[in-house]
Amino acid sequence: MSHQPEMQPPGPPGEDVERDLTGKPFPLGDWGEPAERLDELYRWVEANALRTAEWYLSDRVWKRRCARALRMGTALGVIAGAALPLLDLTGVAEGTAGWGYLSLLLGAACMACDRYFGLTSGWIRDVATAQAVQRRLQALQFDWASESVREVLGPTEGTASEAAERCLGVLRRFSEDVTELVRAETADWMVEFRSGPAPLALQSVGVVPARSEAAHPSGRFPLPPGTRPNMPRQRPPETR
Repeated sequence: MSHQPEMQPPGPPGEDVERDLTGKPFPLGDWGEPAERLDELYRWVEANALRTAEWYLSDRVWKRRCARALRMGTALGVIAGAALPLLDLTGVAEGTAGWGYLSLLLGAACMACDRYFGLTSGWIRDVATAQAVQRRLQALQFDWASESVREVLGPTEGTASEAAERCLGVLRRFSEDVTELVRAETADWMVEFRSGPAPLALQSVGVVPARSEAAHPSGRFPLPPGTRPNMPRQRPPETR
């Protein structure tokens, strides 16, 4: 397995990582100076995106370490479970077959823990979401630079109000994209949680996840499997 390079959080050094993805208040101010106001909004949007990417990269660290430890335990358990019975069979190390079966059991337990807690899939989702946020942030930075250059050189079309509205639209679309990325990652986690062994544990304590029931048209009850609906017979045409 090739060693994956460490991805450092993109936030400024020395800044504490937020414990949750809680947004900061929207900056309020006077629009008497639109250029300064737009720069303030851009810094606010950029800081939120950097904090989101940093949160996912920080959350990935402990998940990846635990997942690697459990996968290493699985590999060692399988190797020991296959080697010890062979050594006992050949007489090299007698009485080690039982330890081999125990090693297989421990390897299976490590794999089950990894899947139950979603460690491997969790840190992979964290990396994918952080990279997606960084890609959109780079696109925002180039779009904002393009708008700034257009403002310096002078708008070729439209008024200053339309230019400010265009800049606000760029910031708004970027914020919506980042929010959609976080929502999609949360939805994937919910789907994995519901399809994994966690719902079985909830059912064992008497808690059943809510499930949607499809409504049947016209209030009819569903037909048993393997049956076909009876269609009304048509009368044959009368002969004249």
